[in-house]
Amino acid sequence: MKLITNIVLLSAFLLLVGCCGDKQDKQEKSMSITVNLRYTGTDGNARKFAEEMISSGTVDAIRAEEGNLRYEYYQSLDDPETILLIDSWVNQKAIDKHHATPMMDTIAKLREKYDLHMTVERYTAAETPETENQFIRK
Repeated sequence: MKLITNIVLLSAFLLLVGCCGDKQDKQEKSMSITVNLRYTGTDGNARKFAEEMISSGTVDAIRAEEGNLRYEYYQSLDDPETILLIDSWVNQKAIDKHHATPMMDTIAKLREKYDLHMTVERYTAAETPETENQFIRK
C-alpha cells in the first residue's frame, strides 16, 4: 500500500512539475528577444562574412549556446550587398552571456575584415492574434 501511495504522490508531483515546466517554456518564448541585424558591404563582402561565419564553426557554436533560439542568415532579393541575420534568444540575460563570450571578438574581427556596416532592430515575442490565423498557411 505504501508503494502505491508513493507512486501516486510521485505521479502527482511529476504532473505538477510538467505543468509548470510547460508554463515556464511558454513564458520564456513569450519573453524572447529577436534581433535583426542587416550587414551591408560592397563586392559581396556581406555574403562572404556570413559564409566565413558558417564555415569557421562560429554559427554552430552560437546556436549551441544556452538560450539561443535562432541564428540564421538571409540574403536580400532587393539588395545583394545586404545580408540579414535573424538572431533570437530566450531573454536579455542570454544575450548578455553571449556578448561576454570570446566569439564576439571573432565576429568583430570578421566585420572589420569585410568592412561591414550594420543596422539593428530588436523585437520581443508576441502571440499571434486569433484574427490573423486565417492568413497563415501551416
